[in-house]
Amino acid sequence: MQSPKKLKELLARRAAVTVPGAANAMFARVIEDIGFEAVYVTGAGIANMYLGVPDLGLTTVTEVADTVARISDSVTLPIIADADTGFGNPLNMVRTVRLLERAGAAGLQIEDQVFPKKCGHFSGKKVIATDEMVQKIKAAVDSRVDNDLQIIARTDARAVEGFERAIERAHAFVEAGADVIFVEAPLTVDELARIPREIPVPHVANIVFGGNTPDPGRAKLAEFGFSIVLYANAALQAALKASYDVLSALHRDGDLQAVGEKLASFKERQRSVAKPVWDELESRYRVNG
Repeated sequence: MQSPKKLKELLARRAAVTVPGAANAMFARVIEDIGFEAVYVTGAGIANMYLGVPDLGLTTVTEVADTVARISDSVTLPIIADADTGFGNPLNMVRTVRLLERAGAAGLQIEDQVFPKKCGHFSGKKVIATDEMVQKIKAAVDSRVDNDLQIIARTDARAVEGFERAIERAHAFVEAGADVIFVEAPLTVDELARIPREIPVPHVANIVFGGNTPDPGRAKLAEFGFSIVLYANAALQAALKASYDVLSALHRDGDLQAVGEKLASFKERQRSVAKPVWDELESRYRVNG
């Protein structure tokens, strides 16, 4: 676990730092092992992998906090936690911030959808009034213990009220105390370019493979002025595809000979969960005699 100050410094660089998402500690360890600078605890990923359901607001704050805590225990990266809508009204937001900060989050993403929310790239979304979201942001800011804990305010208004209204909401969120802005699901590269230009705070770009937002590439997003670029469920989608491929072959052939190259080796698997570290601990605390 890293302090929120580390995430704050990363955001201030405005370098479009790539931040993959993890739904569990294993994925988070892979993200750290590869060399990424931060990890995003994905609410959609928790819904998909923990519950086996779509991202429709079915997870609870305690389930998210439990996942954040497990990841915090497993990696040293700063953690951005997907706090959805705060799981209710401003009072729920107070509890959500306290739980997730205590669990190890360095930043919290909160959004202006009606509770229960939907995936930002699903149709049929609804947003709460701007004034209601402003009060949630104020509750989040007031509830954090460490003033460096980053409050990332997301608006889903692009799909509901249009791009200009989304920009207006983002300005209001900054005035309310949000540290970072996240305009979800812009539809064009021109819209992406306008967001950091018109709102002078750090920004998040969310790139969903197969989603609504075009991916102009990291260099262009850095040129626009984005601080981080989320690939929230790339690991999940890759694992799901590989699981179907490997298990289908196993079902068809009765063995793994045709798909062996798709599997991590036994050695790679143990290294990814730091087995040598645990071996050393076991040796250190072994009872002699």
